[in-house]
Amino acid sequence: MSEIDVDSLLPNDRVKQSVLDGEVTQLTRGASNRYAEAGDTFAVDGEAFRVAVVEERTLGEFTDEDARREGSESLDAYKERMDRVHGGNFEWDDGDEVVTYRFERAD
Repeated sequence: MSEIDVDSLLPNDRVKQSVLDGEVTQLTRGASNRYAEAGDTFAVDGEAFRVAVVEERTLGEFTDEDARREGSESLDAYKERMDRVHGGNFEWDDGDEVVTYRFERAD
């Protein structure tokens, strides 16, 4: 367990602010890189967070609850956001392997 650079896990200022506001409590990234391990910590504007869960999964395992944890109102809205974020080049493939990082404020 170590302190990680927030920029390696959270891709931009909007996501960082959403984490601070409690609107985003997990983030999913491609499985090609591992950005954190359970127990790692990071800080956003001086606020400490702990990575509680790191889970390897496929996009097909995503639920509406996952989408809400990632700041979207539904799975369909999450899929649309992913397409926009990736410049219209994101193809949702249920078999794609990803890693989900769930985090919480550290005491």
